[in-house]
Amino acid sequence: MIKNLFKILMYFVLYVSIQVLIIDKIHLFWVTTPFLYLYVIVKMPMNVTRSQVIAISFLLGIVIDVFSNTLGMHAAACTLTGMFRNQLIYVFASKEMVEGVTPSYQTLGVSSFIGYVLSLIVLHHIALFSIESFSLFDPLFLLFRILACVIFTTLLVLIVEAFNIKGKGDET
Repeated sequence: MIKNLFKILMYFVLYVSIQVLIIDKIHLFWVTTPFLYLYVIVKMPMNVTRSQVIAISFLLGIVIDVFSNTLGMHAAACTLTGMFRNQLIYVFASKEMVEGVTPSYQTLGVSSFIGYVLSLIVLHHIALFSIESFSLFDPLFLLFRILACVIFTTLLVLIVEAFNIKGKGDET
């Protein structure tokens, strides 16, 4: 468990730093900013309890809010995402999945991992942008913005995961 917490902490520091220092300055087509920090929620091991996932997700969101000056929007969206994370893993994981493994291309399979990542990111982005817009004044622009952010965030997370692949024996 200590090894898992240390790994989560390292991911937390690394990806929050990358998000705050580099990615938040990038606005693709003046509409979308990818949210790489969601990779922390994606990569939490399967044996992390739901309450731990929610607490870590909330902390992740509140740290992003502090640096982005967004008044709790990321905290709310990350907390919601953390609430449904374990259920989404069990939707996409096989039944004989070892309890302590970390979700990846190798442990879930390519299509299941992509489905899991896409589900988490869609859930997060719908929550985040609905809170941010606080109304449905321009629903087409809101939908376009959610879709663009989902595409870019998913691609970024999958690219990072592709560089994170280890040998078959290193699944935890």
